[in-house]
Amino acid sequence: MSLYNILESNEFEIVALLTTVSDEFRRVSMHGVREELLDQQAASLGFAIEKVRIPYPCPNEVYEQKMSDVLLRYKSKGLTHAVFGDLFLEDIRRYREEKLAQVGITPVFPLWKENTGELAKAILTVGFRAVITCVDPTKLDPKFAGRYFDEVFLNEIPPGVDPCGENGEFHTFVFDGPIFRRRIEITVGERVMRDGFQFVDVVPRK
Repeated sequence: MSLYNILESNEFEIVALLTTVSDEFRRVSMHGVREELLDQQAASLGFAIEKVRIPYPCPNEVYEQKMSDVLLRYKSKGLTHAVFGDLFLEDIRRYREEKLAQVGITPVFPLWKENTGELAKAILTVGFRAVITCVDPTKLDPKFAGRYFDEVFLNEIPPGVDPCGENGEFHTFVFDGPIFRRRIEITVGERVMRDGFQFVDVVPRK
C-alpha cells in the first residue's frame, strides 16, 4: 500500500525494491516467504529487486553494515530517498531516520499515523490480496497462519491485535493487487513452528 500511494502521487521515481533474505533458508526474513515468490512479486510489480543477504542468526551490527553498504551504493547512483511502510511505531521510525542520516538518504513514510483499521479495509478495497505467512503466537492464535487477509480475517482477530499487524502480530505475502501486472498463483503448504513463531510455507502453484 505504501508503494501504491507513492506511485499514485508521482512524487518519486522508484528505482528498486529492497528486502533482506536469509542466506540459510533463502526466504524473506521474518515473513518466511520463498525467494522464488519474492522474485515473482517483483517481476509482477515491474521493478528490480535488491536482496540484502544476511546470515542466520544475524547480529544487528552485521545487518546494519550490509544495509549501509547497499544504500551507499545506490546513493552513489543518485538515490535520494527510501520509502517505508511503517505505521505508528515511533522507535522504529527514529531508528530508520538515524541510520539513513548516516548515509545521507531521506526516509519517506507514506502511511504514517493512518488509522490502521481504516487502512486495512482500504487495502482490500483497492484490490490487494495477501496471505498470512507468519504469526507471533504470544499475540495471535497460530491458527491464523495460512489464512487470507480478508474481511473475515479482520472480523475474527481479537481486540488488541492491530488490523495491519504493526506490532508484529502477523506478517504477510501480497500476491495480487492494482499495481500487479499479473496475479501470483500460490498454494498454502506446510506449517512449522520456528524460533517461537508459527510459519506457513506458501508455495508457487505450478
